[in-house]
Amino acid sequence: MSWENFKENYIEFDALKFAIDLSRVGFPKGYVEEAAPMLAKAFDAMAELEKGAIANPDENRMVGHYWLRAPQLAPTAELAAEISGTTDRIEAFAKKVHAGEIRGSAGAFRNLLCIGIGGSALGPQFVASALGMPGKDKLKVYFLDNTDADGFDAVFAELEGRLGETLCVVTSKSGSTPEPRNAMIETEARYKAAGLDFAKHAVAVTGVGSQLDKTAVAQGFIERFPMWDWVGGRTSETAAVGLLPAALQGLDIRGLLAGAAAMDAQTRSRDARANPAALLALAWYFLTDGKGTKDMVILPYKDRLLLFARYLQQLIMESLGKEKDLAGNVVNQGISVYGNKGSTDQHAYIQQLREGVPNFFATFIEVLRDRAGTSVEVDPGVRAGDYLEGFLLGTREALTEKGRASVTLTVEDVTPGSVGALIALFERAVGFYATFIGINAYHQPGVEAGKKAAAGILKLQVRIVEFLKAHAPEKFTAEALAEKLELENRTELVFKICQHLAASPSCAVSRQVAIPAHCSTFNYNQ
Repeated sequence: MSWENFKENYIEFDALKFAIDLSRVGFPKGYVEEAAPMLAKAFDAMAELEKGAIANPDENRMVGHYWLRAPQLAPTAELAAEISGTTDRIEAFAKKVHAGEIRGSAGAFRNLLCIGIGGSALGPQFVASALGMPGKDKLKVYFLDNTDADGFDAVFAELEGRLGETLCVVTSKSGSTPEPRNAMIETEARYKAAGLDFAKHAVAVTGVGSQLDKTAVAQGFIERFPMWDWVGGRTSETAAVGLLPAALQGLDIRGLLAGAAAMDAQTRSRDARANPAALLALAWYFLTDGKGTKDMVILPYKDRLLLFARYLQQLIMESLGKEKDLAGNVVNQGISVYGNKGSTDQHAYIQQLREGVPNFFATFIEVLRDRAGTSVEVDPGVRAGDYLEGFLLGTREALTEKGRASVTLTVEDVTPGSVGALIALFERAVGFYATFIGINAYHQPGVEAGKKAAAGILKLQVRIVEFLKAHAPEKFTAEALAEKLELENRTELVFKICQHLAASPSCAVSRQVAIPAHCSTFNYNQ
């Protein structure tokens, strides 16, 4: 890479302590300037969105996550007051918990159990990992972010004998989403078995009037905080969804909001070269031909940013992965995202990135400061953090040598402000890119389709168990069972459901294994 190319495509934003380097993207000369009409359309759409336009037409909703860190921009004074008031309430609640004024049955709360799924877990997990410090955090944080019974057991094993000093935050917009609902039911059972009242240890983050909200009122949860329909799960880290767990952990939520607000302010610029989110979205558009033809590999060189790729997977893939554009045309858009951390993963997949299929571009995230204190030398004049920087720069050079494109984002340190800024940067880049390609970034019909399919399978499971129970101890193959239930076109599903039931100790279904496997029989044990 030439110095002249670097000078033209490396831009620092001093006030943000942030820089973006596009020198290894390969923009043709004048590309940014030629994209002015496309950028202007994206700037206009974003401005309308922030003013309260219906930016999610499929669900007829406003999209207001930017107001969360700038309430004064909300379309009504009432909404602005509600946003500010919620943040104030979160801080006040966390202070009372930390002071022991709000306490559990065994005394002051020492642990925090967060129950949620998707955006109600990925953002809080990322921030907890990025900014937390064992031994210094006000509360030790645990997560139930799935409906995996074995996963529940692993977490509750760590909390054995400590539920009375564990505060539970249940997050679900509707309260009916299966994963958090199931986790809450399991958690309630654990508290009951320990002779404790779950409600006296629980807080709800949910939509007003939702199923969870009604439960929280009826059972007497300690507190409730709102989820608004104009904030999607994947953009809710600066709402109560993310701020409450962070505040309870003892993190600086005002710093997080300030960092996000500062990045928001910078990315409202209509000058593309002064707008890092516009430049990032433009790089995505150029590198993927505006059609997602290449994957995005996230490579943060910092242990604290380990979960950033997981967080970005939902933000980017759920937002941009769409079958149809706004005009109803089938376009099958999206950008696949994967990654972990450097330099660990140089020993995993850098070999392929450099010499294998060139179906990706890399996004390096560079953190300039090694640690808060001084470091010992591991070689003369060289410290461990110098090696990490060397691996980042060396890997970038190795990829460039083979014509692999990359973007590099640089922050001075991992702080509440820089984490907030990174979140805001990618949120707005997603919004800009969505306008470039003409899709709705703020709905998720594919997710809803998966939920509906799962619900149908669970209903089928109930039918299967009821039939086997009614005909016990008679044995049936999957084919015979499907025929009896008039489900011949779903025989595979019948087999898989029975296979699962037979392997579960709490179910009363047995399997008599045969070869070939599809000839196995199943029956209900009286």
